[in-house]
Amino acid sequence: MEQQLKTVLITGASGGIGQAMAICFLKAGYHVGLCDLVAPNTEHLKAPADRLFSAALDVTKADAWDQLLRDFDQRFGRLDVLINNAGLLESGAFEQIDSAKQERMIQVNTQGVMLGCHRSFEYLKKTQGAKVINLSSASAIYGQASLAVYSATKFFVRGLTEALNLEWESHQISVHDLMPLFVKTHMVDGMDAKSIGRLGVKLTATDVAEVALKVAEHSSPTQVHFPVGINTKLSLTLSKLSPDRLNRWVNKLIAT
Repeated sequence: MEQQLKTVLITGASGGIGQAMAICFLKAGYHVGLCDLVAPNTEHLKAPADRLFSAALDVTKADAWDQLLRDFDQRFGRLDVLINNAGLLESGAFEQIDSAKQERMIQVNTQGVMLGCHRSFEYLKKTQGAKVINLSSASAIYGQASLAVYSATKFFVRGLTEALNLEWESHQISVHDLMPLFVKTHMVDGMDAKSIGRLGVKLTATDVAEVALKVAEHSSPTQVHFPVGINTKLSLTLSKLSPDRLNRWVNKLIAT
């Protein structure tokens, strides 16, 4: 009997990191599902149609998740890896950012990840060694000035990931997050934050995608956080070793 290929379902896959992940996982031999508010175009991926699934998804709607997962399961019959990549970013002085934009960012970045995990659980637990990979951020190491709400949403992702990594161990589902710094995508265009000028934008979407594939295929179930890039690795390590006052001073120096 022919071995069934593994599958990955990626949210926020119309461009940037999501598209890079799709390419990376296709090269590794996965069946790939891509979803976004508008169903992503897959023509440029140059992969056989039977290895691709594309659909529209509002990650903040439970019923939309339910329909998507039913369709995905009907198409491929298994869910090996869920990647909660969809996210929004608003930057600038907290009090000057429109509250409606802040609310939408909270909905997508937190509710979207929560629903993705919650609604996919029944599908994940049917697949031996299933994994969830959530997109957190270096801003979940210490709260970032000019990115206050975005940073807070990524702390939510970090906390949810840590909790589910423990809870779902008994179901043999491992849950992890990625922590990149600024990535060269449209999300950082026109960012209003001093930290981006001081730290620069050195990571590519492919850098993040390659770490995601390594997590999917080779990570230990008990390693929860995966910093992407040398700056994030250094920041995460120092945050564990340094006193709070020093962490505050370093972040103040970078971001204000």
